[in-house]
Amino acid sequence: MLPQEKLDLILRRHAEISDRLAAGPESSVFVALSRELAEIDTVAAAIRDYRAEQKEVAGVEAVLADPTLDPEMRALAETERQESRGRLAALEQKLRIALLPKDAADEKSAILEIRAGTGGDEAALFAGDLFRMYQRYAEIKGWRVEIVSASEGSLGGFKEIIAGIEGRGVFARLKFESGVHRVQRVPETETQGRIHTSAATVAVLPEAEDIDVDISEADLKIDTMRAQGAGGQHVNKTESAIRITHLPTNTIVFVQDERSQHKNRARAMALLRTRLYDMQRQKRDAERAADRRAQVGSGDRSERIRTYNFPQGRVTDHRINLTLYKLDKVLGGEALDEIVDALTTHHQAELLASDK
Repeated sequence: MLPQEKLDLILRRHAEISDRLAAGPESSVFVALSRELAEIDTVAAAIRDYRAEQKEVAGVEAVLADPTLDPEMRALAETERQESRGRLAALEQKLRIALLPKDAADEKSAILEIRAGTGGDEAALFAGDLFRMYQRYAEIKGWRVEIVSASEGSLGGFKEIIAGIEGRGVFARLKFESGVHRVQRVPETETQGRIHTSAATVAVLPEAEDIDVDISEADLKIDTMRAQGAGGQHVNKTESAIRITHLPTNTIVFVQDERSQHKNRARAMALLRTRLYDMQRQKRDAERAADRRAQVGSGDRSERIRTYNFPQGRVTDHRINLTLYKLDKVLGGEALDEIVDALTTHHQAELLASDK
């Protein structure tokens, strides 16, 4: 049964916020209330739809309870009851999903980190393919992508690339992309047409804000140095590159993209804050899930979460056994939503099952 008192409380709070916003509060209060309203708006709508359908079912049941109802009307009412019950079940499922606890980081922007794994030059080329896939996906979503740092492969692609993706709900859409991505294809340098297997790792971290992580200057070791690699004559003349070491956790970040040391330091601090925030999240999530993992096993499928098979034109996500024969559209960002939606639905189903 759904918790009716909780549903009543949500509806009352929704009405209260709506009334306060209509009264025109000061700007700081208006922003806070608007944000809260946006968070519960979907839940409130789901509650109203569910309860409206409950009334429809009760109305049909009342009609069928009339012993004087003629056979033709009874048959129509029976059909309507079955259809209404079906709608009610679907609305109840939708409401249960809306009531699931939200990940506090879901609405945040994200840091995307892609690193070439096994496979040498081919792995670097594949890392480049993955980055372009996420870049195109971000364009479709209207998000902004900014490269933080990049190390190019000798034949193209990237040994490592880190980028910030800014927009609302970025982390919610990309958080299931973390893991090992595998590619099977014939490299351009392969003369005998043999299929090679390479891999790249993807990490998606919610972008931290200043209020998320408290970093003491005393815990930082900051080094400046000359930037390395392509970038023009300034590379060898100015010490603009920044390396920051967070001593308590031995977390190291390095940024050299900007000519300005000040800008590189700001980017490095933002990246450090994000990584420390992610460490905190992982620790918290691990503690929360410890009991359940002890009962059902780790279920860790982070190794080889997805395979991109070029000869067959297919993409397979091994966590949910989903295969799409539209490799080009997935790598073009167009069909990535199909995988993301399926992973999100699977995750919601697991949460609903664990809640029973």
